[in-house]
Amino acid sequence: MEVDISSLSDHEIIQQILQSGKTAYFAELYDRYANKVYRKCISMLKNKEDAQDLSHDILVKAFLKISSFEGNSSFSTWIYAITYNKCIDFLRKKQKNRVVVYDDINESLDIEVEDEVENKKIFEIEVERLMELLHELNEDDRAIILMKYQDEMSIEEIRTALSLSPSAAKMRLKRARDRLRKIYDKKHGKRH
Repeated sequence: MEVDISSLSDHEIIQQILQSGKTAYFAELYDRYANKVYRKCISMLKNKEDAQDLSHDILVKAFLKISSFEGNSSFSTWIYAITYNKCIDFLRKKQKNRVVVYDDINESLDIEVEDEVENKKIFEIEVERLMELLHELNEDDRAIILMKYQDEMSIEEIRTALSLSPSAAKMRLKRARDRLRKIYDKKHGKRH
């Protein structure tokens, strides 16, 4: 009896790929993640052609290195880590500050509250101003802010994606938020 591939979990598909190497399993993972990887690339690069090329490269790299996926995190966290790292490498190579594109930013800012005071300050900034301010952050700060607030990643997921210790992930997020707030205060006056 033939297995319905679409009903399998990512973990089960990866196990099948490793055991059988059948391309149908790769195709299923590709279908599940191609659009998500592309959207992450476009949100960081703001260039459709670059995002298409890079997302294809990311998926190829992920599939070629599937045997190195150890299952310590979810497959989605693993592929997002590859995506963020490739995007940041790409931006650094171009040495340009790119603009971030947002789809439904209101929905993307629904986050779990880990640091209520800091999150409240982020939410107090109007959406238009927040988008403007994110354009001015460096790639690393922008990436960690997007991971936390757009992708709703937990500190543990961010830590795993960026290969950081939990305290380093928290500190990088705090510093990125501080820099965002400093840019806001400089442009729009200090909030009370």
